[in-house]
Amino acid sequence: MCEMIRQEVCYPNLNVKFACSHGGVTPANDGASHQSIEDMGVLRTIPNMTVIMPADYNAARKLVRQAAETYGPMYLRFTRDAVPQIYDEDVEFTIGKAHTIQDGKDVAIIANGLMVGEALKAATILKNQGIIGVRVINMPTIKPLDEEAVLDAAKTCGAVVTAEEHQLAGGLFGAVSETLVQHSPVPMEAVAVRDTFGESGAPEALMDAYGLNAKAIVQAVRR
Repeated sequence: MCEMIRQEVCYPNLNVKFACSHGGVTPANDGASHQSIEDMGVLRTIPNMTVIMPADYNAARKLVRQAAETYGPMYLRFTRDAVPQIYDEDVEFTIGKAHTIQDGKDVAIIANGLMVGEALKAATILKNQGIIGVRVINMPTIKPLDEEAVLDAAKTCGAVVTAEEHQLAGGLFGAVSETLVQHSPVPMEAVAVRDTFGESGAPEALMDAYGLNAKAIVQAVRR
């Protein structure tokens, strides 16, 4: 499939959209064969491809419509199960632009997909622990990355944590760290799958097993 996407869609730069479910480990009971945790890292390396991961229903609705109205190869990644609502219906999105949900100057959490909700939970926990300046950024487009938002977070906060339901290699952490190491190196931590396949189990149990939750984000911020 990757060869076909590369050769038949991206190389001639055709107007083809791929909308795929079963992103992350949360298609839990289906096991490793149905849990796509390498996809964004692979596809963002292909020229002309845009890679999008909405955080909730309203974000997905807006980004799907925008993708349909924008020319070029695009990969839209969705989870199988329902996710908590974060945005109201009137919030607008732009492909290639981040959305700051909560501002702060102590540390920036950059997340996408299901992990945006976990980042907001983590920010609440940290606030109760006395760390009140947590910036939470939803990065729905991994490619093209909103480098301006990343660099502003690094400059203002001085430390960055990425959170994604994806392998550590190649995904959101890869995109953000590539930007920072070239332009504004700061201390970084990552919440992601660590070079392993998924397994069968309840979604919450797998999120906990792979450290993909608010608790893990809180620990990363403290580190």
